[in-house]
Amino acid sequence: MQEPIIPVFYACDERFLKYCLVSLHSLLENASPDRRYRVYILHTDISAAAQETVLLERRPNAEILFEDVSEYLHSIAHKLPLRDYYSKTTYFRLFIADMHPEYPKAIYIDADTIVQGDISELYETDLMDNYLGACHEQAMIEVEEYGDYVEKCVGVSRWNYFNAGVLLINCEAFRSHLLLYRFLNVLGEYDFVVTQDEDYLNLICKDRVLFLDQRWNTEIFGEIPYPVEEAHILHYIMFNKPWHYPECPCGGVYFRYAAETPVYETLLGERDAYSAEERKRDMLRCERLLKLAKREANSEDNYLNRQNREKRAPDRVAIIRKIAEYERTGRFSEDVEEDPPSKPLLPEDIDYLRRGRIEKLKTKLAFRSAHALVDRLIANRQFIIKEMRGLEHFKALDSGAVITCNHFHAFDSFAIQLVYEAAEQPDRTFYRVIREGNYTSFPGFYGFLMRHCNTLPLSSDIRTMRKFIEATNTLLKEGHFVLIYPEQSMWWNYRKPKPLKDGAFAFAAKNGVPVLPCFITMKDTDIPGEGGFPVQEYTVHVSAPIFPDPCLSYRKQVEDMKNRNSEIWKEIYEREYQQPLVYTTEQSSETAEKGQTAVRA
Repeated sequence: MQEPIIPVFYACDERFLKYCLVSLHSLLENASPDRRYRVYILHTDISAAAQETVLLERRPNAEILFEDVSEYLHSIAHKLPLRDYYSKTTYFRLFIADMHPEYPKAIYIDADTIVQGDISELYETDLMDNYLGACHEQAMIEVEEYGDYVEKCVGVSRWNYFNAGVLLINCEAFRSHLLLYRFLNVLGEYDFVVTQDEDYLNLICKDRVLFLDQRWNTEIFGEIPYPVEEAHILHYIMFNKPWHYPECPCGGVYFRYAAETPVYETLLGERDAYSAEERKRDMLRCERLLKLAKREANSEDNYLNRQNREKRAPDRVAIIRKIAEYERTGRFSEDVEEDPPSKPLLPEDIDYLRRGRIEKLKTKLAFRSAHALVDRLIANRQFIIKEMRGLEHFKALDSGAVITCNHFHAFDSFAIQLVYEAAEQPDRTFYRVIREGNYTSFPGFYGFLMRHCNTLPLSSDIRTMRKFIEATNTLLKEGHFVLIYPEQSMWWNYRKPKPLKDGAFAFAAKNGVPVLPCFITMKDTDIPGEGGFPVQEYTVHVSAPIFPDPCLSYRKQVEDMKNRNSEIWKEIYEREYQQPLVYTTEQSSETAEKGQTAVRA
């Protein structure tokens, strides 16, 4: 059986072709001789004479094809709102999947690169259901103005913004999710002016990116955190071009490969002739780009602000802004949405254990109704659980447990309910702690669910709270599961874990039962949801239970379990979202260190 072809794409014009030749030479020099390659150079204006020099790089296992995309661009011209689109060769990468339906995936590489690794290893990366594989963009992480720009204008975390100069494209996903047409739609809504095509790609691929080892796109920007020999691909971004600057970092590597090509003398001459005036021009362009990023970030007419005004419900936008304000001021335990007007829950108003026949019938009916609701939401793709990880930890429990979970939606307890059902613990019941107002003040159908789906409402009445504590202790001792939200507050679609309160861990320590930490991570889907924001796709992470340490005092047990739960959630957050857990909380210089420790705990 013949080896499948590895398709590799460049895009350039005739002026940039000499740099593309050096990159292509390095790629083929280090490519596995046992694999077959087909290299495409997408263009609209490269002459036959210029092509001949590049075609000398052909190998027995590597074809080189120049593909003029003019005809394709004409075929979709009516969909392109930008008339100068034909000159923007960097956009061509967005057409690869649509132009080549024969490929399940493909590699795209910028021409200002040197490939030191075997490109077939990149191609073999399993993209799973991600739209593409890419590396983090260091400029957004290291330069505050660029980081602010992508977060305020594109809506992508600076830690999750990728550089589009090296991509492993999931062509099948691009086609099935119509990403080209989503790009064309966004292109008509807003013209990103800082990093342009890279911004569009980050916007439409948000939450569907497999972040690769940074060695696959080692940007010549700042310090390289590993020996340069370990870099699979060197990427000379922005104005760091070795053919302009003799002092360019890793310029020697570039010219080592260039020396093996027909354009070596040309590149040396270009470098030697690069004038002080041209250097000054580059510096001014850098300064202008930085100013442009700052201006766009503060513009009322940037993409996100326009989306908020035109397509997103004002109440949801207000909640997002309120969350940002609460995080900045450290008000983590306060809800951002108004509770319904509440009346106190008195002891005579509730039987927490619901042992009576009528209460049992109401609970059975409530659960049947709740399941019908959840099943309908799932069928309509308004409630999506992609994966439940760590179910074995739940299944292995042979005692009652306090379940902890981050709180970001009124329906997130349904996700944990489904995890409980998947864990097959039929002899023990799942309960959830809710707020007082949710129990006493919700009318109609939802009020019925709140009062009868094995809920344990808190109360502002001290006598009822004693009854609540007694009932919760009884349920845990009997071997049941109780879901408690230790963050105390609910922040809509907030992805970070918030600082934890003691309550959940006090119940675990008091009753000698473990805490089962659950953390739900989210990804945007392409399905419009509440208030014009995308429906979220959930992954539920069930971690190993945390047991009280019998060698510690009660108070220290509570603190120990709380800190361990925090560390588990932090690790999941940083691993899944590929970014450090940091908050915007403002602190005085005297309390900053102490406060940061407390927030991270």
